[in-house]
Amino acid sequence: MVDEADRIKNPWGARTPYGPGAPWPTRTDAHLAPGVAEDEVERWVPSASLLHSNGDAMDIAVRQGRIVGVRGRATDRVNRGRLGPKDLYGWQANASPDRLTRPLVREGGRLVESDWDTAMGRIVVRSKDLLERHGPGSIGFYTTGQLFLEEYYTLAVLARAGIGTNHLDGNTRLCTATAAEALKQTFGCDGQPGSYEDIDHADVIALFGHNMAETQTVLWTRVLDRLAGAEPPRLVCVDPRHTPVARQAAVHLAPRAGTNLALLNALLHEIIRTDRIDRDYLDAHTVGFAELAAGVERCTPQWAARICDVPAASIERAAEIIGGAERLLSTVLQGVYQSHQATAAAVQVNNLHLVRGMLGRPGCGVLQMNGQPSAQNTRECGADGDLPGFRNWQNDQHVADLARVWNVTPERIPHYAPPTHAMQIFRYAEQGSIGMLWITGTNPAVSLPELSRIRSVLAKEELFVVAQDLFATETAQLADVVLPAATWGEKTGVLTNADRTVHLSEKAVEPPGEARPDLDIFLDYAARMDFRDKDGDPLIAWHDPESAFRAWQRCSAGRPCDYTGLSYDRLREGSGIQWPCTERAPDGTARLYTDGITWADPDTCESYGKDLVTGASAEEAEYRSLNPHGRAVVRAAEYLPPHEDTSPDFPLQLITGRTVHHFHTRTKTGRVPELNAAAPDVWAELSPNEAAHQGLSDGDLVQVGTPRGAVRARLRTTGIRDGIVFLPFHYGYWDTPAGHRPPDHSAGRAANEGTVTDWDPVSKQPLFKTAAARVTLVARRDTGARSTSATAGSRT
Repeated sequence: MVDEADRIKNPWGARTPYGPGAPWPTRTDAHLAPGVAEDEVERWVPSASLLHSNGDAMDIAVRQGRIVGVRGRATDRVNRGRLGPKDLYGWQANASPDRLTRPLVREGGRLVESDWDTAMGRIVVRSKDLLERHGPGSIGFYTTGQLFLEEYYTLAVLARAGIGTNHLDGNTRLCTATAAEALKQTFGCDGQPGSYEDIDHADVIALFGHNMAETQTVLWTRVLDRLAGAEPPRLVCVDPRHTPVARQAAVHLAPRAGTNLALLNALLHEIIRTDRIDRDYLDAHTVGFAELAAGVERCTPQWAARICDVPAASIERAAEIIGGAERLLSTVLQGVYQSHQATAAAVQVNNLHLVRGMLGRPGCGVLQMNGQPSAQNTRECGADGDLPGFRNWQNDQHVADLARVWNVTPERIPHYAPPTHAMQIFRYAEQGSIGMLWITGTNPAVSLPELSRIRSVLAKEELFVVAQDLFATETAQLADVVLPAATWGEKTGVLTNADRTVHLSEKAVEPPGEARPDLDIFLDYAARMDFRDKDGDPLIAWHDPESAFRAWQRCSAGRPCDYTGLSYDRLREGSGIQWPCTERAPDGTARLYTDGITWADPDTCESYGKDLVTGASAEEAEYRSLNPHGRAVVRAAEYLPPHEDTSPDFPLQLITGRTVHHFHTRTKTGRVPELNAAAPDVWAELSPNEAAHQGLSDGDLVQVGTPRGAVRARLRTTGIRDGIVFLPFHYGYWDTPAGHRPPDHSAGRAANEGTVTDWDPVSKQPLFKTAAARVTLVARRDTGARSTSATAGSRT
C-alpha cells in the first residue's frame, strides 16, 4: 500500500507505464489519519468515490467507530487501486463539527432546532394542503447527483406516482443533461457506448471540452500511463484554456466560447472530404448521412477559423489525426455541455464515430461524460427529466409498462408533457404555481445561473422550501424546514459511474446525532402521506436499501439499463460491474453497440428525437418515418451565433469551471483541510495579453462584471486564450473567509452572480460559458488586501 503523502501538488501520482492492449498495472493509493497505522484499522468497508464521476473504488478504514482513512481497491476495473486527491482527503468532511444533527424549522423568521415529527409534520401538512387546493403541479422536487440509486428510485416513485407531479429534476441538469440528450438523439436511448478500458486500446483520444486531468484525475492517470508506455496514443484537445490535457496534446484547439459546433462541423467536413469514412458501417447501421454531408459541405476549416478564431491549419491537422485513427476514443464534458448549442455539438462527436465506424470495439468508443458521481443513477431511475428505466414518456406502452411495475393506472403517471426541467421548475416557483420545493443534496443558491434571481425565488414568502443536506448551506439558510441527512460512509446503497460501472457503498459508521439516510427520509414521507397503489396497498413496499434495490431491478428488467443480473452479494466480490448485467450477460457489458444499434427501434427507444435548433419533440409517426428499422441517426446541425455576445461595454467572454481540489459548491471539500488550503478562495484567469492590455498584473484584486452581477477575485495570468475570463464556480457567500455574506450583492465570490439565465433548447442545460463580461481593477496586489494562494496546484 502506497501512502500518497502529498497529492495536492501531484494529483496523479507516480507513473506505471503500459502499452496498447496490455492491462493497466495496479497501484494502491491510501491515506490514513495522522497517528493511525494500517494495522490499527479495525475494519475496511467497501465503497466508491462520491466526489467526482469517475467511480473510483475504495475501502473505508474504520477505527473505534470513526472513519480514519481510505485505500484504493486494486481489484477494481475502474481505478486498479488509484485514488485522486478528493478521494484521499475528502472523507474528513464527514466529521466536520458543523454537521447538521437535528432538524431545523423556521420560527419568527429564524431557523431553530426541532425534532423529526415536527419537521416532517410541517412538510406533510403543506403537501396535503397544496394537493387539495392546487393539485400535484403545485409541488416540485430538485435533487442532486450524489445520492444512491435506491434513493433516486424511491424519490421518483413518490414524486411521479405518489404526488403525481411532473416537476422532478436534479442538478444533473447542470452537468449531464446534454450527455443523456446527445445519446438519445443519436442512438435513440441513453447509455454510454464506450468503456474506460478503451483508453487501454485507443491510438487517438479526442477530448472535447473535457479537462480530464482535473475533473477525473484517476482516468487521466490512466491516460498518462499510456502516454508513458510503448506506442502511446495521440491526443486532440478542444479547450479555450491551456490545461494539463492541452499540454499533452498533439493538437490543441482553443476556440472562442460558444463556437464548438462550428469547429465540429469543420472536422466532419474534412473527414468526409478526404473520404476517411466507413461507408459499409454507415449503410448498415445509420440513417441521415446524406443530410450531414450536405450540411457540412460549406463548413471548411477556413470558414470555421473565422468563427472560432483558431488556425485553419490546426483544424486540418486535428481532422487528419481523427480521420487517420484506427481506434478512436472521444470524451465530452462541460466545455461542450454548458456552452451554446450544447446538444447539437455533442451529437457531432457521436457523428465522428458513426462516419468512421468506430463503435463497439476495443479502443473505439464515445464517453459522453457525467459531472457528478451518481448522475447516471439520476437519469436511469427517473429522478430527472426521464421516466425510470429509460422509458419514453411519449410512448403509451412504456407508460403502461411502468404503471404495471408500480401497480397504478397509467393516468396516475404524469406524461401529458415532457418532464419539467430544473430551470422551468424555478420559473414556476418564481411565478407562484409551485408552492413547495423540496431540495435534496444540492445548493442552487450557489450553483444555478443569475444568483440574485435564484435567491429571490428561494426567499419568497409564498414558497415553502425544504432543504435536505449535511450542512447549513446557502440554500438551507433560506429554507423553511431543514432535514439533516446522512452521507457516504454513513449509509448503504449503489452508485453507477460514467461508464455504467455499478459499485456498492456500504455503511461504515453511524451518522452524527439524529441525521438520517435520504432513503429513510423519503420512506418516512411516503408513509406519512399514505401513498397507495390501485389495490389499496402501500405504493412503496420496500423498507431498506437492499429491498429498494430489488424493486429497482424489477423496474429495470428488459430495459437498456438492466440490473437483473446484479445483487449486493455480487457487488461485494471486489470489482464494479457494468450494466446491462443479465442472465445473458452475467459479468456485465463492457461496450454497447458491438453488433449494431440496440435500442433505437420506434417501439423500444427512449426518445423520438428533438429539433436541434428549437428543442421541439418529434412525434412518433415522424420518427417511424425517419428510422423504421431502429438505426443510429446521423443528425446535422447548423451553427448559429450565441444569444449573448461581447460588446464595447462587455468585451470579454466569461466561462466558469472547476478546480481539481473542489467539488460542486464546496459543501464537503471546503471543510477538508488539505483541499481547502489548496484553493481557499475564488480567482480569475486572463491571458497575459488581456491582462497587459488593461494594465493588470498577477495578484491584483479585480472585479469580473456582467450585465447581471459581479465577482471580486485575485487575478492569475494563465494560458487561457485571449478574449476570455475564467472563474471557478465553487465559491459561495456563506463560504467567505470572514464567515458571513457581504451586506450587499454588488460583488461577491460566486461565479454565478454573473452567468446568464439561458439554456440549451434540446437538453435544457444552463449555459455557464457564454456570458459577456468585463474585468476592472479594484486594488493592486501590494495594497495588502487578502490574496488567494498562488500554490493551488492544477486548476480547471
